[in-house]
This record gives sequence, C-alpha cells and structure tokens, in this order.
Amino acid sequence: MKYTLLLLTLLSVTCGSKQEKPIASNGNDTTAETKPNIIIILADDAGYIDFGFMGSEDLQTPEIYTIAKNGTVFSDAHVSATVCAPSRAGLITGKYQQRFGFEANGTGGIGLSDDVPTMAEVFRKNGYNTYALGKWHLGSDESDQPNQRGFDEFYGFLSGSRSYFPLENPSEDNMLQHNGERVEFEGYMTDVLGDQSVKFAEQSDDTPFFMYLAYNAVHTPMDAKEEDLEKFKDHPRQKLAAMTWSLDENIGKLRSKLKDLGKLDNTLIYFLSDNGGAHNNDSKEGPLKGWKGNEFEGGHRVPFAVSWPAMLKGDQNFDGLTSSLDIFPTSLAAAGIEQPETLILDGVNLLPFLKGEKTGDPHEHLFWRKLDKSAARIGDYKTITLDGYGSVMYNLRTDLGEMDDLSKSEQAKFDSISKVYDGWQSQMIGPLWDEGETWMDICAHIHRRLMQNQEPDYKDPWSEAYKKRK
Repeated sequence: MKYTLLLLTLLSVTCGSKQEKPIASNGNDTTAETKPNIIIILADDAGYIDFGFMGSEDLQTPEIYTIAKNGTVFSDAHVSATVCAPSRAGLITGKYQQRFGFEANGTGGIGLSDDVPTMAEVFRKNGYNTYALGKWHLGSDESDQPNQRGFDEFYGFLSGSRSYFPLENPSEDNMLQHNGERVEFEGYMTDVLGDQSVKFAEQSDDTPFFMYLAYNAVHTPMDAKEEDLEKFKDHPRQKLAAMTWSLDENIGKLRSKLKDLGKLDNTLIYFLSDNGGAHNNDSKEGPLKGWKGNEFEGGHRVPFAVSWPAMLKGDQNFDGLTSSLDIFPTSLAAAGIEQPETLILDGVNLLPFLKGEKTGDPHEHLFWRKLDKSAARIGDYKTITLDGYGSVMYNLRTDLGEMDDLSKSEQAKFDSISKVYDGWQSQMIGPLWDEGETWMDICAHIHRRLMQNQEPDYKDPWSEAYKKRK
C-alpha cells in the first residue's frame, strides 16, 4: 500500500548507500547446528521518524541504520497497544493482550497471566539460552518476574520507569537487579545494559540464544551523560539526541561483539519501539497524528526493521500490514521450532513475505482497545471509537494523517468494519484493571479533540490547563 508521497520518500531516503553492504541470503533452511540467535531490541517511547532509517536528519543512529540497511524496513508496522506494559505483553506472548485482560498501562497488581506462555518459555524448552535485559513492566510478583517466565537470566528492573543514573535507596521495582539480587552500578543505565548484552552474547558460547533487550531509552526522565550533552550542546532536542546517541552506541557494541564471535550473520535481529513517541520527550511522529496513549497512528504505528543477513536479503522495504504480534511466530519459524498445537498466536510468520514467497498484507485486519478507546484497521480503512462520544473513520491510503472523517459519507464501509471489530471483541475478556479516573479523563479529552482535528487543551495531570479546568 502506498500511503503518501512523504512516506515513500522517507523510506527511499533511509536506504542510501553509505552503510555497509547487506549480505545476500544463502538458503532457506536451518538445522540444529545453524539455529539462529534471536534478538529483540525494544526502544521505549521512540518517535516514528526519530531514527536514520525512518528519515531522521537530526538524530544520529548509524548502528540502527545498519541493521535496517542489512534487512527490511516495514512502513506499515504496528504494536498491539499504545502504551508500554500492554504492548510488551502482546509482543512477548504473540497474543492480543486483551485475551488475558492486560490492556491498561501498569500491571494492576496482577501482571502477566500465569497460563499464557511467553516466547522465552518456548525457546528455552527448545534448547535456547534465554536472556532478558532492561525494563520488564509486566508484573512485580515473583510469579510474574522474568526468571519465572522463561528467562535463564534477567538483568534489569521491574518497573516502567526509573532514573538512568544510580539511585541511593531504590525500591525493589526500581533497583537494577540480576536474577533478583540488587546490582549497584556506576555510570549510565543504557551503557550498563549494553555492556551486559555483550556479556550474555559471549556467555552463550555455541548455544543459540534468545535475547529480549528492552532498553528504557528514550522514556522519561530525560537523563543523559554529560559528554553526550556536550556533543549535542547546540541541538534543539539536546537531551533526546544525547539519549538516542547512547542507545545507538550500545546497540553497536552488541553488533560488534556478535561480529567478532562470528555470530552476526546468523542472528535474527528485530528493532522497534514499544509504542509511539511520548508527548513529553521531544519525539517526533512525522506525518502521523497522535502520540503514545491514543489510538491514532502516532500511538501504535512504529519504526520496525528486521535483519538476518545469512538468510534474508538486505536493502528491502515492505509495506504490508504488520504487527509486533508477528515476532513470536516468525522467530519460531526461523529457529525451525514447530508451534505447539496448544499455542494459539495472533501473529503471522513473516518469513515467506521477507523471502518474496508471498506478497500483500500479512494481516487482513488489526485491532486495538484500551478501556473506553478502540480502533480497527481493515485494508486501507481505520475506525476509531471513544465510548460515549462517537467514532471516526479514515482511508489511510489517501489520508495517513487521519484528518478526513468518512464515517458518515461511507456508512456501509464503517458498518462493515464495526461488525468485524465486534466479532473480535467478543473473543476478548474485559480489562482486569484500568488507569485511574485522572488518566482516563485526560485520554478521553485528547481523543475528543483529535477526533475534531483540534489540539488538546492538556495532555497530562501536571498541565496548568488541566489543573484549572472546571
């Protein structure tokens, strides 16, 4: 689907010739001896156009660019939720998180459902070493923590946000830990996580590994190292530029180590953000409307690139409808692991599309729901609904910025999408927790204003306009 000239131009710019040449595919099969390493690199609250491979001209990301250059860039890729925790729940389980009640941010004191398998559990059962690094945000109870959800090693923190620098008396959720034991560190969190990713890659020796590398960059607080702030001292987005540079540097450390170990070519790397850019971290969404937390494209369409040099051609663009839910089944197929009959996934194996064996859209439709806000995508059309207020519908092929509401002028199309959405919703369960009255009120206000093509009066509880509202 070719949505806009801007998006096409953006993608063509990203695949220039200044980076290293991609390695062509050398076959389609893997064996027990050549099972690939699997790495998911998850950025946090990153803007849609805030990487070089997505057209950024002011943020420096050469290492991430190289991953994209040696792989495939997806122009119509989405996560399953517009906020951190449920998005991660969908990614790590390959299921719409509404199937197990995890649709609001936070974890509600409940966390990840005990009876839902994670990627790590399946890969560990099939001979992989499994590593989780960085932000977890899927539950703090012992049964929800990474070591109980399939990961041999966890080096990170349980909460959704914390300082990038050492904390004097951190809570159990905020402390940096290694398998439950507090780690006292010096320096900068992004560097610490990057260094540990290198150690885990070395530690795996000849055993294939699955690594979930969930950086908290570039989520607030906007903490950056002094030397990086100095590097970008005249930059209009100084802190974000410095934080993004550090993220890229540390991804480069891991790529360099994999290359030294002779593992880079046979490593399947995914790079994406967990949701759209936040309104308070200087991120940019480019042609997209909205941002983190709302159901417009800026909330759930994300930068997404996949690289596997030994098996897949590089320098590719793919414009089919794609989801982070696809990472689980694609990784199973890449590793030659047969999907258990009892494991029901909502994602699609992308390998046939990446190899050119299939064309078109991997998904006929995608759905989003966060409490009283929802969206449905079928083909080029997308509906957004705010319960108790109303709905809008857009043709994304001609209106990527979601400005021209067609819900009344194309009533039959709107009704058909609504019917399909209702069928999907009937298979889900209700949310097991919400986000509290304050945030629900603010998010409803944001949706009403954006549906009217107007700027919201406020975006968070700390806004003076919110405090002064009647």
